[in-house]
Amino acid sequence: MLEVKKRPILDYIIAKLKGLRQVDEIIIVTNSKFIARFREWKKSLKVKKTLTLVDDLTRSNTDRLGAIGDIDFVIKNKRIKEDILVIGGDNLFSGGLARFVNFAASKSPAVSIGLYKLKDLKDASRYGVAKLDRAGRVVYFEEKPAKPKSRLVAMCLYYIPAARLKLIKEYLKIGRKADATGNYIDWLKGRMDTYGFIFQGSWYDIGDFKYLTRAKKYFA
Repeated sequence: MLEVKKRPILDYIIAKLKGLRQVDEIIIVTNSKFIARFREWKKSLKVKKTLTLVDDLTRSNTDRLGAIGDIDFVIKNKRIKEDILVIGGDNLFSGGLARFVNFAASKSPAVSIGLYKLKDLKDASRYGVAKLDRAGRVVYFEEKPAKPKSRLVAMCLYYIPAARLKLIKEYLKIGRKADATGNYIDWLKGRMDTYGFIFQGSWYDIGDFKYLTRAKKYFA
């Protein structure tokens, strides 16, 4: 709900989803502490697709489910059995989603992730860092490495085919970290082909105040 150019970041994400014929429902998951703000925001939103708000029933950092936990919560509570497109709510990027979705669908039933190439290698230490082979498969992934081996970083943007949804529950069952999506990708790529799609244009991770400030100045 943070604003860039007088619009909540979610507005930009919703705008990209409006034109995707493959998307029949947009589901936004938040917590009990902030669900009221999202309900108020939804009142002024104009979108023809079904838009559902989900309260994950947590109120603080101590009981939060984490990003992977929230995905699992929505899959179970909405009884989802279709392909899903997951977008982190702090993602602000200039490119569209159609090419990514078409790419990911062509790689199904493999999982595909969105990647962005940073200008500065040292900045990659804040993110999940990836390397791809010539076929576009993820062959290396490390969450927040002290010494990054690549400028390619994960954007918290995933296409998960229906056949792979059960792996999220499997990952959580073995006690892995539920909050770092990068750790899930690292675990996943060792079990099956996982593909990376490199986005062009600009990308800002608004979870970092420095990049929020930069986005307010430069994002168009």
